[in-house]
Formats: sequence, structure tokens, C-alpha cells
Amino acid sequence: MLSTVIRSARQISTTSTFTRTLAHFKPHMDVNPNRPVEGTIRTKLTQALEPEHLEVHNESHMHAVPSGSESHFRVLVVSPRFDGLSLIQRHRLVNEALSEELRTCVHALAIQAKTPQQWGRNPSLAKSPPCMGGSRGDHTVEEKLKAGQE
Repeated sequence: MLSTVIRSARQISTTSTFTRTLAHFKPHMDVNPNRPVEGTIRTKLTQALEPEHLEVHNESHMHAVPSGSESHFRVLVVSPRFDGLSLIQRHRLVNEALSEELRTCVHALAIQAKTPQQWGRNPSLAKSPPCMGGSRGDHTVEEKLKAGQE
């Protein structure tokens, strides 16, 4: 199962398109010890959902947070566990798997949850919108960042 988990080695492109194909992705199985939150997200989603394809993208650099933060993520999860579930039910499964991180160190989580059939028809990852600075007024971001470093 873990051998089917794939993650991108490249940051999300800043091109003007809204989706991109995944032709440039290469499998990476090693969890980066310098990115503990990303590693935890990857591990928990793998254990909970047994995905056929998984991507975890740290998008913190696109937001008003300190350099090196792990507070804003986008995940793409392709799992047979999603068969027959509505989109909100799929998102709930992801949120339940990551409840501790969402409560403590993750400020924002964008989720794409697809069945293997949907992934086969459209293997793309949506592009994140530009940050509008909303986290600047959210004082819980600083608390979550501190909690994530402890």
C-alpha cells in the first residue's frame, strides 16, 4: 500500500491555468524530517484511507506566515474508500484523520478527494487561489504555529 503513495517533488506551479496534469510527478517515499507536519499528514492519510495516490503540498509559503511554516496544505487523496460517498463525506474522512493537526498546527487544508475512477478520468490537481491575507487577522495562526513547533 505504501508503495502506491506518491507525492510531488515540485511546488505547485504559479501558471494561470486552474488545473495541471501530473505527468511531471515522481514517486517519493521518504518522509522529510525537516517537515514533520507534512510527514504526519502523509502517514495519517495513508493509514486511514489506504490511498492509491496521495499528494501533500505545503502551501504555507503562499500565505502571510513565517518562512518554513507548515500551516497551509493542499492534499489530493485517491482512495477506493471514497466509492459511493458524497464529496462532503469524503472530506469528513480526511478531516477526521487529521483532526489533531487541524486543531493545533494546521490553519488551512484544501482537499481533493477522488475515487480511483474519477482519478482515471481526470488526473489533475486544482490550483490554489492566491492568498488574500485572511490569516493576518486570525490570531490563532500564531498559536497553532507555536504548538506545531513544540
